[in-house]
Amino acid sequence: QVQLVESGGGSVQPGGSLTLSCVASGFTGYSDYVMGWFRQAPGKEREGVAAIERDGSTTYADSVRGRFTISKDNAKSTLLLQMNNLEPEDTAIYYCAARRGVPCSLVAGRFNYWGQGTQVTVSS
Repeated sequence: QVQLVESGGGSVQPGGSLTLSCVASGFTGYSDYVMGWFRQAPGKEREGVAAIERDGSTTYADSVRGRFTISKDNAKSTLLLQMNNLEPEDTAIYYCAARRGVPCSLVAGRFNYWGQGTQVTVSS
């Protein structure tokens, strides 16, 4: 059974940092998967945050570029999102997503596996 489990969310003050993790299980050939992070704030649509393709190339939303870093450990089937200099506007539920073998960038509809999400709250 394919499963994505996110962790690492929490509450932090503006300017703080968090690292989100997403562990994949039941995947064969994890290195062949494109992985992404998405988020959804209350009353807003889900938006792409960062994605990493099979060749290691990355894509970031303009709102997080320079503050967030996505990385993928194929040996541990783990996806990370290092988030620095967090802002209140980053408050949302963050979701991990996966798709095998197809370039996805930040297009949510291209991903076919999703985690349950982890809450990130940035507030003073």
